[in-house]
Amino acid sequence: MNFSIRKGTKDDMSSVLELITELAIFENEPDAVKITVNDLIENGFKASPEFRTFVAEVDHQVVGMALFYNRFSTWDGKSIHLEDLVVKASFRGMGIGKALYSKVIEYAYVNKANRAEWVVLDWNKVAADFYVSTGAKMLEDWNLCQMNRTIMKQYLKGNENI
Repeated sequence: MNFSIRKGTKDDMSSVLELITELAIFENEPDAVKITVNDLIENGFKASPEFRTFVAEVDHQVVGMALFYNRFSTWDGKSIHLEDLVVKASFRGMGIGKALYSKVIEYAYVNKANRAEWVVLDWNKVAADFYVSTGAKMLEDWNLCQMNRTIMKQYLKGNENI
């Protein structure tokens, strides 16, 4: 099957949101996606975009995407964070995911990032094994921490004297 990889456009954001939702379902978080197509367009296509995307197409249909953004490491400097990489279930196993992954790594390298990073769920052995096979180092001694807006507000309310 022939596919192509290209930069995502505003017109692709509806398909990108569908893929994000498909990934959330795969990750057993079917109600986790709160963003809209408008959020993607407003944040991904302004003068200083919050993120970039590459999409995979088969017969003019978006079947996969990689969404990534710039970060800065106090140890390594400029870095790229791959937030999501997903291929529609019916198109997996055809090399599309690897092509998207390779495009993000190429983007990071060409744009002089000193590091590319991402997270993978511990139960997603297929993805973890793939990443390791490409030379990626799995950092098993780090834990991911997050706060949503509700928790941020609660924290700040409890620390008003800061």
